[in-house]
Amino acid sequence: MARDRQKLDASKVVETLDNLYARVAERFPASGLAEVCGRLSETGQRTAAHARRISRPYLVLRLMVTLIVLGGIALEIMLAWRLDWSAVVRAKEGFGLAQGLESAANLALLSGAAAWFLASLERRWKQQRVQKALHELRSFCHVIDMHQLTKDPTVILGPATRHSPKRDMTSFQLSRYLDYCAEMLALTAKLAALYAGESDDPVIIAAVNDIETLASDLGRKIWQKIMILGQLDETRAS
Repeated sequence: MARDRQKLDASKVVETLDNLYARVAERFPASGLAEVCGRLSETGQRTAAHARRISRPYLVLRLMVTLIVLGGIALEIMLAWRLDWSAVVRAKEGFGLAQGLESAANLALLSGAAAWFLASLERRWKQQRVQKALHELRSFCHVIDMHQLTKDPTVILGPATRHSPKRDMTSFQLSRYLDYCAEMLALTAKLAALYAGESDDPVIIAAVNDIETLASDLGRKIWQKIMILGQLDETRAS
């Protein structure tokens, strides 16, 4: 119960993403950032549903594991029932006993190996699907970073060159643009965290932590730009 209370509410994350997309589209209509935010919002809806599915057990695989284990136990019992234990006690069928025990051991090993393979298959399938989804979120982080890369607040200190990026934003618009990028990175990390909330798999949790670290590092660069922009505004105002 404690774990359920600590999980992120996927619907709230999706709602926040939708609201962010509306804000970006209103402030910067027909911009590349608005398009990316729209795709991120759609991805958020799929991620919420996908994370819920990942948390559910694969009942068919678990049924197969159960049947294999029960079948192995049944065959072991059958072998033991068919063995002539009275002859074994009289030590007249030592060779037959050895063969019977070897067959029983081989059967137990094969049943155990098959059960282990199927049991681990569910974990590996989930890992592959989550890793694919997390790769998409990681790509979003880099795309968002590319959109803010040329938004340098210090360009207002000097004239543009022939190859300088286009400067058509006011100081306020640039601040909002950078802030939207930071919010998108933070929400991308929250989408990744939805998978960690539905799984105890250390591989999945490690991959989620990597994305959270990436988003945090990129977001830190953006906030440094916002702070510089604020200081420049204060300097010009004074």
